[in-house]
Amino acid sequence: MSDASPSDNDATGFSVRTVAERIGIPTATLRSWNQRYGIGPSQHRRGRHRLYSEADIARLERMVVLVRGGSSPARAAESVRGPLPIAGDHASLLDAAFTSDPTTLQSLLLAHIHAFGVVDTWDRLCRPAFAEIVQRQGAGIGCIDVEHLLSWCISATLHRAVPPPADTSATPVLLACTSGETHSLPLEVLRAALAERDVPATMLGPNVPTPALGDALDRSAPDSAAVLWSQQESTALLSAVRTCAERGARVLLAGPGWEDVPAPNTAEIVKSLPSALSELTAAAPAEVSPQRQ
Repeated sequence: MSDASPSDNDATGFSVRTVAERIGIPTATLRSWNQRYGIGPSQHRRGRHRLYSEADIARLERMVVLVRGGSSPARAAESVRGPLPIAGDHASLLDAAFTSDPTTLQSLLLAHIHAFGVVDTWDRLCRPAFAEIVQRQGAGIGCIDVEHLLSWCISATLHRAVPPPADTSATPVLLACTSGETHSLPLEVLRAALAERDVPATMLGPNVPTPALGDALDRSAPDSAAVLWSQQESTALLSAVRTCAERGARVLLAGPGWEDVPAPNTAEIVKSLPSALSELTAAAPAEVSPQRQ
């Protein structure tokens, strides 16, 4: 293939240059992997350039993770040459987590995200894995470290697989854990799911002091939406809700901490990731793109 590749809207696929920019490796490396290991574009039409499909890109990204983790290109190619991941195969994820193998963890997560999207990866892969870890903890197995490793790998993979959209002109969304709340992973997932739909969001992360929420909203557009996450009732702070509402923000309350706290009229409770996405994407001024498959 030459560098004079067709534009990506010329067919249902992606040119070598686009793929190289997307996954952050040189076009020469892509061509080398295609020639040496057969890890390359699968879509071909007579007389036209071969184009990479999303499945091809998922394999390449898994290969990049393995190579950067220390595997040789030949061994990495052998690992990714197999079939695409099985939806919800949390047993493989747990095996990698309990053997403290972050490279395999990220490779499995990355492949699942590209094959099935962020929401399905969270609901069908990650949540069942966490549930089993908690069950093992209840049975007396010391595996809090496994829970932390899996959380870190999910966060790292989401940042790599679904970066923020380039266009930030849409209505801004502010994501923050309330003061004292450290469980930020659900907001990381929401941020990635929004980005998958080309909706930008500002992620403030865990333990955000209430005054800092006000400062962030003062820098935002007046029609901003603020999602406040609380894992437990002690961090379901109505002062945070008031601070956001006073700035004219639409306030969405997420997490089990809000369940037993009477929601003020200035806020709405969202009980699931799909419902949060529905509320936030419906408010976006532009039509959102379909979820990456």
